[in-house]
Amino acid sequence: MNIRVMTIEDYEKVYELWMSCNNMGFNNLDDSREGIEKFLKRNPKTSFIAEKEDRVVGVVLSGHDGRRGYIYHMSVAEDCRGNKIATKLLENCLAELKAEGINKVALLVFNRNEIGNAFWESQGFKIREDITYRNKELTEIVRIDT
Repeated sequence: MNIRVMTIEDYEKVYELWMSCNNMGFNNLDDSREGIEKFLKRNPKTSFIAEKEDRVVGVVLSGHDGRRGYIYHMSVAEDCRGNKIATKLLENCLAELKAEGINKVALLVFNRNEIGNAFWESQGFKIREDITYRNKELTEIVRIDT
């Protein structure tokens, strides 16, 4: 297995993996090829894929705004889970964010995503009970929940 920085050329295989994973949330704009390309141009070294032969078996999409790091999507192919792929992707992601001067990382996970929540808890990500997450769409967005 090889772990490397994600490029826009990986998009189709990454999107296929995303759609195969349950309990994740995407949308038609930010997660489109154009949206991901814009994101990767802004954050060229902080997202990683895991490849096995010619197949993308894991991905972490992450970046920062200069102050705080964010992890947007972490996925591992169901038939490859239990092999520390997510941990290795996370280690690469966090090391690069730290190298870029980021001191804190945040992420969102659906409450119903038991596997994801257990993983993030095992990696030291704590639940914040003192905040309320809010968002507002500035453009009409179509949600794609898996």
